Amino acid sequence: MHAPIKYVEKGLSVVANGVWHVFNTANKIKQNPAFTPAWSDKPLLKSHQKTKPPLGWPRETDSLCPICVREARQAIVDGKQDVSILLNEKVGEIKATILERDGKILMVKDCPQHGHFEDVMAIDTAFFKHLEEVFPGRDIRAHNDAKLHNHGSSTILHGRGSVLTIDLTNRCNMMCDPCFMDANQVGFVHELTWEDIKTVLDNAISIKPKRQMSVQFSGGEPTMSPYFLDAVRYARKVGYSSVQAATNGIEFAKSAEFARQAAEAGLRYAYLQFDGIGNAANSHRRVGNLFDVKLRAIENLHGAGVDIVPVITIVNGLNNEQVGRVIEFALDNPKRINFLSFQPVSFTGRDEEITPERRAAQRYTLSHLAHDVKNQTGLGEPTRDWFPISFMGTFTDWADVVHGPDTPWGNLTCGCHPNCGVGMALMIDKETKEAVPVTAFLKAERLAKDVTAVNDAARGKFLSIAGMSLALLRNYDPFKAPTHFRLMDLLKKFDKTFGATGKDYGSVEGDRTMEDIQKRRADRWNFLFIAGMWFQDLFNYDFRRTEMCIIPYATQQGEISFCAYNTGIGWRNIIEKMHMTASLTKWYEEHGRHEIWAGNKSVPMADKSHSLVLNAEAVAAGAQTDLDDLGIAKNARDEKLAARKKATLTPEELRHHQEMEALYRKEVLKEQPTLQIQGLGGRPKAKAPVQPVAHDKTV
Repeated sequence: MHAPIKYVEKGLSVVANGVWHVFNTANKIKQNPAFTPAWSDKPLLKSHQKTKPPLGWPRETDSLCPICVREARQAIVDGKQDVSILLNEKVGEIKATILERDGKILMVKDCPQHGHFEDVMAIDTAFFKHLEEVFPGRDIRAHNDAKLHNHGSSTILHGRGSVLTIDLTNRCNMMCDPCFMDANQVGFVHELTWEDIKTVLDNAISIKPKRQMSVQFSGGEPTMSPYFLDAVRYARKVGYSSVQAATNGIEFAKSAEFARQAAEAGLRYAYLQFDGIGNAANSHRRVGNLFDVKLRAIENLHGAGVDIVPVITIVNGLNNEQVGRVIEFALDNPKRINFLSFQPVSFTGRDEEITPERRAAQRYTLSHLAHDVKNQTGLGEPTRDWFPISFMGTFTDWADVVHGPDTPWGNLTCGCHPNCGVGMALMIDKETKEAVPVTAFLKAERLAKDVTAVNDAARGKFLSIAGMSLALLRNYDPFKAPTHFRLMDLLKKFDKTFGATGKDYGSVEGDRTMEDIQKRRADRWNFLFIAGMWFQDLFNYDFRRTEMCIIPYATQQGEISFCAYNTGIGWRNIIEKMHMTASLTKWYEEHGRHEIWAGNKSVPMADKSHSLVLNAEAVAAGAQTDLDDLGIAKNARDEKLAARKKATLTPEELRHHQEMEALYRKEVLKEQPTLQIQGLGGRPKAKAPVQPVAHDKTV
């Protein structure tokens, strides 16, 4: 039985629907031109002015040959080729086709030298289509950026960015697989000086549109930099309200005082490496008590006023069964966790030379994530509740209109390609722990169209807020919302997120206090955002994604797309070698060896206690064994060992291994057997090229 207020709210929704049609009709008359804000030299874009990359399928795009790239990169690193070749030539580039086959979306490509490559981009064609159809279009084209965006085919062209990543050091106190940067195994130290840090932060605010990005200090392990706290402090000083650390949490777990110092310096978020629930789920990181470390880190950080974002690298067959357990952990602790970031594995760094067999077994896509969330938790319909994170651009466009032309910073906008990142929002009652997908009670697609109409009219603050309010009211279904959720809660949530009315919900600026933090945390409702961010590797690389990157790396050679830096042509390897601080031997001679937690060694902690709610069964569960059962290596190191072992197998043992591998492909990966037609000389005939068709969403 619904509370009486729900019927009142339903009536208001019906009335708002009628008022909306009158408002919208009037709003189309003599619309105002878009203004040029102080943070941009170009005007805000109206919806019809936004461009889109080629979408739909089959479509052709520009990609890379995994082998050509490795060879070209090594030639540059070895000094045999000048780095300028990357600015003037299309090094390692080949064409690729994105197509549908056997109910999956694939990327297929052929290199004249190294042959055929293909990989899975989605296991659900309807999900893939949905993400592309609701993409609102590109953000303002980057300008005043020639000095920082100059990386040949890898140059970032569109948008204002979302997260500026700064690697303070390539040193790390762990030895992980997978690892984007191959930390501790490159033979040298690359560590930013204090002048380097200030320079990249100063440079970042020179680009137009001037964007209020999150600044994320990363590594290696950023807390190992002697300038970590100073860097956090300086980022706040130059105007960034959201400063983050991408961390394994060891230093924060060992010292509550260090967590307090970081919070006082201005650290707002800790992006905490978090592979699953229980030490067994984290055992592939080879630290004996890593889950205990995570729990203590959360305790210390939250107590100091820092919000925690668990970041889960998902490898199929290794920890994909942890998706539901991690979400359950967030639901059980709604006062501690309001954001989860799942990152399907990118085969780069130590995994760049992965075998096709392991790659097929471990590949995990955004569509896998949406289905695993539904299957493991019962939450979320893939094509109703999941959207590209760029979908939120419509709402930040509205905030830009409301804040007017004089505001010094543009709103944080996730304007990436729809194949890059997805998200689902849950509204959680912190008191009862009831959780409902926001898009179950809010018609998201129609709401976005309504808000787009408000934005295009550009009527100013008052009418834009009125338009948003009507749009929210008419698209809201109180009967499908959480039991105690009210319409005013919805309106307050939007206002708190976008700061439209100026009401004080607790400051997030550099001078915020613990009182501000507690004020923001006092909200009964946790808007839990479950994100999936899928970084590219050489097997699925698409330059249309790279040029729209919202996670630029700030480096000594400018701001470079996350994927172009860590994968792609591999700017990281080149830049770190160009600006090497010292060889590892020399560093150790001058500074001594830092401790590395590996070999299942446990991290000593003075206090192991915590107040988090845990599912005892999940904590006690053993490690996932799918890959072990089928004899498939978990990582690059195991793969090399397995290759040596495979070379010594008897014919009977080898046949059994091949049968098990075929069974895995058929039953787990749902692959269909392929028929190859042999041509003269026994070589497979070349596949006829797929002709891309025009797509009505392409601009």
